[in-house]
Parts: sequence; C-alpha cells; structure tokens
Amino acid sequence: MNDRPLDSSFRDPSGFLYRHDGRLLRQVNEVYLPHLRLLEESGLYELLVGESLLIPHRHETLELALTSDGAAVLEPELVPFISYPYEWSFSQLKDAALATLRIQRLALSKGLSLKDASAYNIQFHRGRPVLIDSLSFEPYVEGEPWIAYRQFCQHFLAPLALMSYRDIRLGSLMRSHIDGVPLDLAVRLLPWRAQLRPGLLMHLFLHAGSQRKHAGDGAPAKKRAVSRNALTGILDSLRGAIRKLEFKTGGTEWGDYYTATNYTDEALQRKRALVGEYLDRCDDGMVWDLGANNGYFSRLASERGRPTVAFDIDPVAVEHNWLACRRGAEEHLLPLQLDLTNPSPSLGWAHAERDSLLARGPAETVIALALIHHLAISNNVPLRRLAEFFHAAGHRLVIEFVPKSDSQVQRLLATREDVFPNYTLDGFVEAFAGGFETLARTPIEGTERVLFLMKRKGEAAPADPTRQEQR
Repeated sequence: MNDRPLDSSFRDPSGFLYRHDGRLLRQVNEVYLPHLRLLEESGLYELLVGESLLIPHRHETLELALTSDGAAVLEPELVPFISYPYEWSFSQLKDAALATLRIQRLALSKGLSLKDASAYNIQFHRGRPVLIDSLSFEPYVEGEPWIAYRQFCQHFLAPLALMSYRDIRLGSLMRSHIDGVPLDLAVRLLPWRAQLRPGLLMHLFLHAGSQRKHAGDGAPAKKRAVSRNALTGILDSLRGAIRKLEFKTGGTEWGDYYTATNYTDEALQRKRALVGEYLDRCDDGMVWDLGANNGYFSRLASERGRPTVAFDIDPVAVEHNWLACRRGAEEHLLPLQLDLTNPSPSLGWAHAERDSLLARGPAETVIALALIHHLAISNNVPLRRLAEFFHAAGHRLVIEFVPKSDSQVQRLLATREDVFPNYTLDGFVEAFAGGFETLARTPIEGTERVLFLMKRKGEAAPADPTRQEQR
C-alpha cells in the first residue's frame, strides 16, 4: 500500500520520494513535468547516466502517484547506504564538489542548469559520487546567474577550504549547519593568506562581503546579467579553486594502525582467514565494519560483492581508505568517518531530515575488530551497553575480544586506574549472551585475543552462503 512522503523529502515543490510496497518511488508534480521532459529529451539524462553522474531511473505507471498533482512516477536505482557530507573524508567531499560542477557544465551544454547544489543530493554509489535528485534541473535562461552558486559555496567550497587551511575536523561543521557553512563564519575562521588564492578571494571572501553588504538593507541584491561564457568562467574558477585545495596529512593516533600493531604477520593472516570464514557463514547483504581503520578487513566483505561501509573515527585512515577505493575502482566499499561514542544523530526539521546511524540499519553483518577495548576502557561504556548497541546495529556480529593482558589494552590502562573488573572474557560472554547466540568462538593463534561469530537471538540460523538476497 502507499506510504506518505519520506521525512527527508518535503522541501521541493517539484516532487518527493515515498515508499510503495517496499519500493522507493519519486513522484514528479505537474509543475515540474516540462522540466523532466527537457532533461530526458535534451539528451542530458542519457549523458549524465552514461558518465555515472546521475542515478538512473525508470518510469512507472502514474496510478502509483501518491497525490492528485502527480504527473509522473519514477523508480530510481537504489543506493545501498545513504551517507552525509559530515561523514565524508576530505577527498570524498572534494570529489562530490567536482562532480557537481561537471554536472552543471554538462547541463549548460544541453540548455539546462542545476537549481540545487546541495551536497546532500550527492551520494557515493558504485564507488563514485552521483547525483540522486532527478528534479534538480531547470531550463537555462540566457543572462541569468547560477541560482545554486551560494549553496555550492556553502556546501562545498567553504568546508573544503576550512579543512585544508585550518583543521580537517572542521568538516563536522556541516553537521551543525545543515544548509552548509555560512560564508561569514568561513572567512572569519580562514587565515588571511587564504585571500591570496584568487578563487577563494572571489568565491568566499568577496562573496561573504557582498552578503554582508545587502543583509540589512531590506532589498534584494540587484541581479546582474551573466552571459553563458561568464557563467562557464565562474564554474571553471570554482573548479580550479577546489582542485588546488589539498588534504594536509598529519599524524593521527590510528592513521598507521596496521604498521604499528602488535600482531605478527602470521597472526594477522590467521585473523584475516578467520574473519573470511565467519563472513562466509553469514547471509548476504549490507556489512558495517565499525572501527575499520584503512579498510584492511572491510575488503574481505566488499571483495565478496557485499555492499560494505567502513566506519572509522580517524580522518587520515578514512582519507587513505577512500583514495585506495578510488585507485582500485572499488564499487562495493564506502569509507566514512564516524565517532561511535557520538554517532551521527537524526537532524533537520522535526529531527527527521537526516537519519541517525542506527536508523539507516540494521546491517546484515557487523564487524567489530580490535574495537571493544577502546569503547569499554577508553570511553567507559559498559559491556552490556555495547551488546545493546550491536544488537540494534546488525543481525550477525563478527567481534573480537581483546583481554587486559594484550599490549594494546595495557597501553590504554597505562595512564589511568583500572576500574573495569567486569572487563574479562567471561564478563564479555555474559554481557552479550542476553541478546546474541554464539555460533563460533576461536582463539586467534599467536595472540591472546578471541574472535566470535554471533547472531541475534530469535532469528534463523545463517542460510546457504551462496544464496543471493536483494535488499
């Protein structure tokens, strides 16, 4: 039966997304139908889909429209996992920005223009940034400025400049400023030397100054005619400014984890083999690797063709993971930045425009390797609370217990009192027994660690691993 529009899809009068019998559909309202026809008949749709810049869609019967003003119904190709700009690495945001500019250039060549340049309209699908909103185009009018220019600067250029010039962690400003980083805030935070870059001077500093000039006069700024050549020049200038921004690689605590681990090569390979064996015993479907670092173990899932999200708190590790994905043209792995002690919350209007981490689950399988001790000891999260979280996160769980005698745990306890009497192997098993059934338990040779395969209680045992499941 028909559902109501998605909570995240209500701002655009052109149409909205909704679910019908488990399918994701997009209603196109009457007001936008001529623009949709232009998108498709101009050849732009085919061009963008051919370059993997726009999510493909197919037309459905109009009888599926949810409201009376529906003029068309589209069924877009599903993106396995929806991510948000404040979860992306520097280069992911940069790639999304360059993709948006490429889309706008191609649109102009076909007589259209992007009316939106929101970073939230971009998702990473099959290893590439892709526009997911087919209703973002309007006819180009000669002399009109780019209506999405300010939004592009706030969603892409400002956060990228702050991450490059000041601190990579400033990308998290997108979490508190859902419509992009205000330009006046960006220029206050940027160093004076950023003005020496002509692109930043024009699109951030002078742009912010123009906004301040007209903010209090009560009258809209006068529109100046912008020729097609001038608009193309603006796009090229934005592209040049963004391409010159670089990720400043710095030493972070876990950025080189696998070069500083206490594993021998033999123990690491044994652990790798065990994780692979456990994954083969799980159903197909989405995999979340929590604490994935550079994705070394995540790739055991993605190389099996499973959509895999590799979460880590360390921005350097996530950056390196994404660059490796890009070099290898990996289609099934998505690296994201996430602090599990403060995961992405529900944001936006009525706390419903952007979903929390758990609202985007549960995953079929959750991987948690060398993670429990950081959460339990470094962050004082009781084992039972951890078990509750993992129970909500996924159906299957591949999890590693690291005892206090391990050198990595000793490192955590070196500067604090040991107030964790329940942090033992028996305490771990007891805490997780309430919600999980243990399917396998194997000591990792060459270490004191133990790897577990668990499933949520009350669920069927894993099926034949060769079975394909559509999710």
